[in-house]
Amino acid sequence: MKKRLLLSSIQKFIKVESLGGILLFSATLIALLWANSPWSESYRELWSYKMGFESTEFSLVKPLILWVNDGLMAVFFFLIGLEIKRELLIGELNSPKKAVFPFIAALGGMSIPALCYVLLNDSPDTASGWAIPMATDIAFSLAVLKLLGNRVPLNLKIFLTAFAIVDDLGAVMIIALFYSGGVAWSYVLAAAVLLVIIYFILRNKFNKYLLFIFSVAIWYLFLKAGIHPTIAGVLVAFTVPVNRKLRLSVFVDEAKGVIQQLSTQLKPNKQVLLSKDQIDLIDDLDELTDATQSPLQHLEHRLHDWVAYLVMPIFALANAGVVINADANFDMGLITSIVVALIVGNSIGITLFSWLGLKLKLTQLPEQVNMKQIIGVSFLAGVGFTMSIFISNLAFNDSILLLDSAKVGILAGSFISGFVGYMILRWNSLSIKE
Repeated sequence: MKKRLLLSSIQKFIKVESLGGILLFSATLIALLWANSPWSESYRELWSYKMGFESTEFSLVKPLILWVNDGLMAVFFFLIGLEIKRELLIGELNSPKKAVFPFIAALGGMSIPALCYVLLNDSPDTASGWAIPMATDIAFSLAVLKLLGNRVPLNLKIFLTAFAIVDDLGAVMIIALFYSGGVAWSYVLAAAVLLVIIYFILRNKFNKYLLFIFSVAIWYLFLKAGIHPTIAGVLVAFTVPVNRKLRLSVFVDEAKGVIQQLSTQLKPNKQVLLSKDQIDLIDDLDELTDATQSPLQHLEHRLHDWVAYLVMPIFALANAGVVINADANFDMGLITSIVVALIVGNSIGITLFSWLGLKLKLTQLPEQVNMKQIIGVSFLAGVGFTMSIFISNLAFNDSILLLDSAKVGILAGSFISGFVGYMILRWNSLSIKE
């Protein structure tokens, strides 16, 4: 029963990510069509429109695209932080045996693409883009797997999810270490103090309103400190407790008692409003429910749909609108470096490291998964859309030419990687049936 519930939860996660990937693709297509249409000026004007808060002593005014990339994406990173913490404590990464295979694969999927980029890059102006091909877009990747239906085993989808979580953790660390400006340590210290305070408050009694207030304050302090504020989302997520205060068996017993009391107060006639006793009993049920749910699991469940169906499509709509025509000026060397690193770097890196792990007996293949499927997934890992574009915004924030070139490389490399990965997995499934 427990295993069936766990699989159901994983399958729901994969379903949400897959549908989110379809929305992400749709938003990307809309952005490209809009940016290359007769209404392209409205696209640029929309995302460059400045908005924010300003007074005599305080000013926080940014173009709309930065509110998306720095603000809305902090919610995306907060969810990533929740997923990382869950996986490390109770998920697919909570033991060396479970974690070692996706960890080794992710190591290859980060190091070899970065190395490919460095070897191919011949300009100091584009050297800072080395981390762009390291990231995997889990929504797009799982959407491709969704197209294959039952042709791929669930364990392969779980492996891709665990691999992407490790990959996200690596991307977060790289952003924090290499893509932050001059650090104002006084703001960092203030943010650290708030993180410690909210950690102890939430450990004793979880309060989502306090969490929100502290999150906004910490986000602002990171912004002022020169560290990319989305990192605040990850760190705040780590303060959310995972343990439940009430066991499920206790909840069932106490809930039965409350419901029994409610049933004695049922009136035969149609009752429009509840009595004070009935309201108190329903409040007791709410308190029991809150105490039984894991705060981390509850927040992750609530946020997952919002991020998949709203945050990421808006990010794609704001960032994927690259003008592509005969007059467009691109850095072909940068485009080539990113395309090759995404396709060749990920496929070789993940396949090679996975094979070495098996040969050295450090890992073992998941049940019903073969090496050809790992090769297919290694190409899917080259679909680096969301995080790759995010990193390119940080790497080339002072050059529209390089930023647009990077986005073209990411779009081209991701499309080719997704297509090749899909075909390999489809051929493999056909050969198994034969």
